[in-house]
Amino acid sequence: MPFGLIKFGLSKKYSEPRMFRKVEQPRDAYDVVIIGGGGHGLAAAYYLANECGITNVAVIEKGYLGGGGTGRNTAIVRSNYLTEDGARFYQKSVELFQDLSRTLDFNMFYSQRGHFTMAHSPASLRTQRWRAEVNKHLGIDSEVVGRDFIKKMVPEIDLDCGGHQPPIHGALFHPPGAIARHDAVAWAYARGADRKGVDIFQQTAVTDIEIEGGVNMSGNVGGRVVGVHTDKGFIKAGKVLSAVAGWTPQIQRMVGLRTPLTIHPLQAMVTEPLKPWLNTIVVSASLHTYVSQSSRGELVTGGSLDPYELTSTRSTLEFAEGLSGHLMDLFPFLGDIKVMRQWAGLCDMTPDFSPIMGVTPIKGFYIDAGWGTWGFKATPVSGYAMAHTIANDADHELIKAFNLSRFGKFRLVGEKGAASVGH
Repeated sequence: MPFGLIKFGLSKKYSEPRMFRKVEQPRDAYDVVIIGGGGHGLAAAYYLANECGITNVAVIEKGYLGGGGTGRNTAIVRSNYLTEDGARFYQKSVELFQDLSRTLDFNMFYSQRGHFTMAHSPASLRTQRWRAEVNKHLGIDSEVVGRDFIKKMVPEIDLDCGGHQPPIHGALFHPPGAIARHDAVAWAYARGADRKGVDIFQQTAVTDIEIEGGVNMSGNVGGRVVGVHTDKGFIKAGKVLSAVAGWTPQIQRMVGLRTPLTIHPLQAMVTEPLKPWLNTIVVSASLHTYVSQSSRGELVTGGSLDPYELTSTRSTLEFAEGLSGHLMDLFPFLGDIKVMRQWAGLCDMTPDFSPIMGVTPIKGFYIDAGWGTWGFKATPVSGYAMAHTIANDADHELIKAFNLSRFGKFRLVGEKGAASVGH
């Protein structure tokens, strides 16, 4: 580290203020309590204060900010989804992301790369054409491209996969596809919310949620929220948002709510830094692989969900070996590259591969869950839509299709065909 930088860091003259205030003890009551200090919860807090004028808000995080799914993903941003509801929703998120560094006055390292979803069969290519037509209909920049275009954009790729896997027939190319620094997104929203008066509590666990009324005479869930119990005491609140991703089943049991979520680990890994060579994001659903190169030169790569339901963030050698093999099918020259670290996050999966968002049968209890492998890219729009939903006690237009009630009405929003990797 240069001596000048050390001198700057230790100088009282140039001392930096804290990212946000350290509030020791919660107040007796808040208008809104948000459970979960990840990107979604912090974004909701920021937009509640900035867009809706509701500043008497507490964010409760049992660990540290961004320590859950926000810090355990591969930071890809895109909107090339399969359904109109999904594509509109994620397109709004891309638009918010593109201006987020300026809005929050914090460098997100947002980098537009272009996103390839490779098709290894004629059937897969038909699905990509379907997605492209849906995207174009909504004004989203996506198109199906052939092998020559792919090779021009990614010269290092082996389109025939060494003969070990089905060859690449073409791809869906989404030019706005981007990457961003995930922890910076959490810090920026936290700082923005704090500056608006929101109280943020780390290392604070929610132990129960107080419901008045409970189950009604017909056996249906009902009642209304009156507050939350924490290890720092009881907090009165008329509105509570659960934004805890893979920990949602624990929270929903506190209020007697049932959802069709299943929890699976999802692993990823990072290689040693390399000279920049991969300028796009490459995804292969057939090989269960996706990869991009970070601003530091590392290859950030991941695969499909672990095939078992488990609330665990352990990582495995089996995953690293399998993913490495598929990376070499696409990029044979990577055989000698070292893996620096790997990790796992929790994915809360729904049957239709779309989120669960909005109001619930419990008055004042709102849910933001079911994110599977695409939660990070939805961070800004989820916070924006949930803030307006909480403020008005009615689902925002962008998330009406994602309400929990769709499962009882059999109105699913099938997004499996737009998942980055096969699940």
